[in-house]
Amino acid sequence: MPDLPTPQNAAEAALLSECWDAVLSYADLCTSGSASATQLATEAFTHGIDELRAATAASKSTGTGRRALRLPRIPLLLASVRTVAAAWETSGLGHRLDPDLRLWLHSDKAARYVGPPLHRPLALRGLRDMQEPDAVLLWLAEVESLPMSAVARRLGLDPAAASSELAQVRALFRDRCHRNHLDTPMDAYCRSYARLLDAVTRSPSAETPEDLSRHLARCVECAEAAACLRLHGGGLPAALSSGVIGWGGLAYLERRRRAAEAGMIGGRTDAAVDTGLNEGKPVRPRIGRTGILVTAVLVSALALAVSLMPFGGSKGGDANAAQVESTDRQSVADPGPTFPSGSKTKSGSGSGTGTAGSPAVADSTSRPAGNSDQEAQGESSSPAGKQGGAKGSTKSAAPDCRVKYEIVSEWPDGFQATVTVTSTKALATWSLGWTFKDGQRVGQMWDSTFTQDDSHVTAAAADYNKTVAANGTFTFGFLGSWTGSNSAARNFTLNKASCQAAG
Repeated sequence: MPDLPTPQNAAEAALLSECWDAVLSYADLCTSGSASATQLATEAFTHGIDELRAATAASKSTGTGRRALRLPRIPLLLASVRTVAAAWETSGLGHRLDPDLRLWLHSDKAARYVGPPLHRPLALRGLRDMQEPDAVLLWLAEVESLPMSAVARRLGLDPAAASSELAQVRALFRDRCHRNHLDTPMDAYCRSYARLLDAVTRSPSAETPEDLSRHLARCVECAEAAACLRLHGGGLPAALSSGVIGWGGLAYLERRRRAAEAGMIGGRTDAAVDTGLNEGKPVRPRIGRTGILVTAVLVSALALAVSLMPFGGSKGGDANAAQVESTDRQSVADPGPTFPSGSKTKSGSGSGTGTAGSPAVADSTSRPAGNSDQEAQGESSSPAGKQGGAKGSTKSAAPDCRVKYEIVSEWPDGFQATVTVTSTKALATWSLGWTFKDGQRVGQMWDSTFTQDDSHVTAAAADYNKTVAANGTFTFGFLGSWTGSNSAARNFTLNKASCQAAG
C-alpha cells in the first residue's frame, strides 16, 4: 500500500489534518472493504497533492501572483477519489470497488466529468468559477455541515459576520450557476424555459408553472439548474454534493451531516495550531514527555495494586472477570447497553436463569423463590394462557424496533428525509417497509436500496450495513417528491414485523 506524501510545508500538513477524514469517508463509500478504502484514499490524496503542487508551481511561473480558479481542497480531493477509482476500473482492480460505482463509471453520467467543460454538471462549474475563499466557505457550511462557529474558526472569520457572509456567497454561487446555465449548449425548447426558471427560483413564494414542472421532470440538465438556482428550501447541499462529487454525493452528504452532529469531524483549530497556521494566537499548553512518563508509571502502579487485591473467592472473581470481558468486547459502533438474553425470556422459552448465573427477572414476581426452575419447566409443557402466574402473557408484546422518520429539508416539489431504526434484537440483515399517505415518491436513496409499489416503500440493507447488533441502530436517507401535502410516513415494518414510530 502506498504511503501518504510527506508534507512539504505547513499548508500541506494542515491539508492532511483537515481533509483526510473526508477523503477516507468517500473512499469507504466507493469500495467493498476497509483495506481497499484506505488504499483508495491514500492514492487519491497523493494524486490531489500532486495536482495542487503543479497548480502552485504554474501560478508562480506566470509571475502574476494570482491563483488559477479551481475547486476547494476537500472537493478537489474527493474528485481525486473518483479519478483514481476510474483508474482502478481500467487497470483491472474494479473488483475492489462498489458494484454500483463500477456501473456508474461506464455510464454517460461519469463521462460528463471528463467531457467538454460546457457539458459538465452546473454545480461543479459554478463552484470552480468562484474565488477559493468563497468556495471553501460555501462547501464547509453546506456539504461538510460544520456549524458556523467552526467554519469561522477554520477560516479566520468574524463569527458574528459569518452567517451574513455565507448568504452573500450563496447568492454569488447562484449568479455563477445562472451564467453557466445560459452558456450551456441546449436545444431551443430548454432555452425557452431559461428565463422562467431563473424567475421562479429567485423567490421562495413563486409557484412553479405546470408546464415548467413537467419539463423539469423530464430534463436532467434543467432540473440540475433548478436545484442550483433555488437557494431557499434547503436543497442547495444536495445540489452541491451531487453535482461536484457525482456518484455517492448524497450518501457522502448524509455521512458528513451525521459526523458533524456527533462532533466527529476533525482537523479544525488544533490542526492549525500544530502546523503554525495560527501564528499570533495563544497556543494551548502541552504535556511534556516527562509528564507523560510519570503519568504512565503512576497508572501502571495503580493497576498492579488493584490486580493484587483479594476479591473474596474464585467464583466471584470469575464472574467479575466475565462481566469485565463482556463489557470490554462491546461494539464501539453500538454504544447502547447489551441486555442479557435471559432478562427477556418469555414463558416456556427454556431456562429460568439469566446471564452470569443471575435469576430470570421476567418471572421473579410471579413465582415463589427457590422453585423457579421447576415452575419454568412446568410452564413449557402447558398450553399458553393456562398458567395462573403468567399474567404477562395476556398482554401484547412490545415491538422489537423503533423508527425515527425525520424530514431534514423540504422545498416546493421535493424533500430529503432520514430514517433511523433501533432494533432490540440482533439482525443478520434487514428490510424496512412503510406507507406514504400523500402519494410521495422516492427518487434516490443512500445506504440502502429501495422498491416502491404505489404508496408502499421497501428499503433493503446494503452489503456493508446489513448486520445490526442487539439494541443497535442503522440509518439511511433518501430524496423524494411530493405534491399537495408531505405528511410523515406510517405503518413501519422491520422484516415484515410491526415497528413502532418514535414520537
